[in-house]
Amino acid sequence: MEYGHFEGREYVITNPHTPVKWINYIGTIDFGGYVDHTGGMLLCKGDPAVNRITKYITQMPASDFKGSTVYIRANIDGKTVIYSPYYVPTLHEYDLYECRVGLGYSRFIMEYKGIRTEITVFVPDGESVAIQDIKIKNIGNKRIESLDVIPVVEYSHFDALKQLTNADWVPQTMTSKAIGKPGDLLVLRQCAFMMVGVAENFFTSNRPVSSYEADRKLFLGKNEYGTWAMPASLEKDEFSSQDILRGDNVGALMHHLGALEKGAEDRIIVQLGQVESVESSMALIDRFRKEEEVDKALADIEKFWEDFLSVCHVETGDEDFDTLINTHNPRQCFITLNWSRYLSYYQLGYGARGIGVRDSSQDVMAVIAGAPDRARRLLEMIISVQCRDGSSMHQFNPKTMIASNGDAHEMDDRPDYYGDDHLWLILAVSQYLKETGDYDFLKKEIPFYEKDKQGNPVEKATVLEHLERALEFTKTHTGKHGLPLLGFADWNDTVNLRTGAESVFIAHQFSLASREMAELFSYLGDNEKSQKYLSYAEEMKETVNREAWDGKWYVRYFDYDGSPIGSNKNDKGKIYTNAQSWAVMSGNADGQRAKTALESVYELLNTPYGIKLSMPGYDHYDPNIGGVSTYPPGAKENGGIFLHANPWVMIAETIVGNGDRAYQYHSQLNPIKKNNDIDTYEVEPYVFCQNILSNEHPNAGLGRNSWLSGTSSWMYQAATQYMLGIRPSHYGLVIDPCIPSSWDKISIKRRFRGKVYNIIIKNPAGVSKGIKSCTLDGKGIEIGDGKVIIPVPSSAECNVEVVLG
Repeated sequence: MEYGHFEGREYVITNPHTPVKWINYIGTIDFGGYVDHTGGMLLCKGDPAVNRITKYITQMPASDFKGSTVYIRANIDGKTVIYSPYYVPTLHEYDLYECRVGLGYSRFIMEYKGIRTEITVFVPDGESVAIQDIKIKNIGNKRIESLDVIPVVEYSHFDALKQLTNADWVPQTMTSKAIGKPGDLLVLRQCAFMMVGVAENFFTSNRPVSSYEADRKLFLGKNEYGTWAMPASLEKDEFSSQDILRGDNVGALMHHLGALEKGAEDRIIVQLGQVESVESSMALIDRFRKEEEVDKALADIEKFWEDFLSVCHVETGDEDFDTLINTHNPRQCFITLNWSRYLSYYQLGYGARGIGVRDSSQDVMAVIAGAPDRARRLLEMIISVQCRDGSSMHQFNPKTMIASNGDAHEMDDRPDYYGDDHLWLILAVSQYLKETGDYDFLKKEIPFYEKDKQGNPVEKATVLEHLERALEFTKTHTGKHGLPLLGFADWNDTVNLRTGAESVFIAHQFSLASREMAELFSYLGDNEKSQKYLSYAEEMKETVNREAWDGKWYVRYFDYDGSPIGSNKNDKGKIYTNAQSWAVMSGNADGQRAKTALESVYELLNTPYGIKLSMPGYDHYDPNIGGVSTYPPGAKENGGIFLHANPWVMIAETIVGNGDRAYQYHSQLNPIKKNNDIDTYEVEPYVFCQNILSNEHPNAGLGRNSWLSGTSSWMYQAATQYMLGIRPSHYGLVIDPCIPSSWDKISIKRRFRGKVYNIIIKNPAGVSKGIKSCTLDGKGIEIGDGKVIIPVPSSAECNVEVVLG
């Protein structure tokens, strides 16, 4: 715990010298971004590629100023002290440093030279303003003769990429102007010249501003040979108070708070936001100058998270597991739903990637219980970029709803569609229906993506028909072995084979989607269609087992010429994880074959850091196989630990009844358990990352690309729905636990369709799976196929007791 510890629902960083910047999200994609653990802030409004506010360059050293900070200037006993209560960029010694990573806020506490600062950074719900609520207390034994607080921001051009590529046009367009006079409640307005009255940034506070600086050259001083660690302008009593019509725009506000007696406190509230017009938005600005409004806004955020996290609460006796499931995992799921893959410390948001159909379909699945309305809105957007033939566009911009095929258009000898995107719609909608019971959603008419010359949709259909067309597309696009065509790629974006290649992953996905459709139509009372889709699944199961079984595992692909990839016949990439886990999840692998495939994963792919995606890694670039071979062995998809694939193995292990193995895999990835070996792992111990270098790489155990990853959704589903076994169905709440045999008792509170289920699972026999008895409010419940389904009760709450054995 060299860098921090968990405390309540916060992670408390106590050493700012973390291996890499650790961040926290504030606000939403409508307005927000992230703040790092030393106060650097990256803010945008909407798309971070085209409306970025602060200049935060992640590739610069961690010690550098990044976008935002605060300086304190104090005179104590005749000596002037200048420092940042965020630590960066002044890098001074301190008596106490804490960054409390909270739910929707970060709180920074520093004690230095007898001054205690507490700064809470957050974005009020639904507002386009970031708040820095600064509280200062004299905890020393001397009077502070004068105290100045100087918040500083550096602006980016709204076109984020141009900021990095055009050093002529960009600075010529940047403008800053003060609204109000020094000595008053001044607002510093900043925007590119052509955006006046369209999108204007504002920087202000609730205290009089004696002077301001708006040009970086003037703020740093000495022709910018002054530094962010010690800006030359802070050697002066006042700033220049010049409006700026070009250059590198900053905002620096000088606040003279006066003297501070021993034990005395003061408070200042700083705002950084964006509106169409600053002059017409003074009501918003004045509102958040009031302490009571700021306190209420923070309380509203706390209430939101309390409600969201109350959907599921577990007590297993494993503190690390419980902390993850009750707070940090569902919180990450929500953040990933909101931001998709737009903006993080690693995904820089400069391009026009947008929201991925595959990615967001999976993100939705973990948050439906806590945010059903948000989930439905996103599902409708995803469905609207499906094509009439049943396939789907790969990604879209949620503001313009303009979609694209992603990278599929870049290679002439590869198909221009992704083989798996459309099938994720079925799995996501099915999960939504089971969780909410909102079957009217199936009747909603949503247009397909194709437009006429006037930009109007040429066809629309019900959600149910959209799902059926998705299945039919895969059913009618098969290759030489009768398996689904790969398209440009499937879930593994980096294997890009020539036209005609087949994907065993998509075959498994198709079987699972067909079974979900069969189950749905059975519930709807349409037995004919139910049998039709069940036959689709069984036919594909037969094909997969005839064509793709390699002796101890399933192959992953067949290339355009029919040669296998992911086979014992291959020198590199002999076995791929997803072909094994999804064989079990889909029902394509039965009995001993399922266990054999999973045992091959354990023997050949598991490491102390997690399960590798494949092995052994490709040792040189091969354009015929694609991007997977651009990484060295052990990195990312080339034999690395791609965390997203690990929970699928956990789910598969619970299906075959191996709870101890599923728990082992979960514990290997639980970031909380990595807190004691953080110098190897490096990234935040309170969220999952996307990838970890494997034992085929010299830096094994190193994690990267944290926060925005499908890992969070599937780890939450694996833990709650399959290990704990509490999952929704069309008929009620399923209870089907598969737990580590050492757990003797579990308590779960689960909200489902407006009711609260209080569930106790007892394990006196020390088993992993199998229900011996179950009662609902004291009355016995029938056990079917090893699990029980608890119908939605008429009362507000019900009590369920399950005994394993």
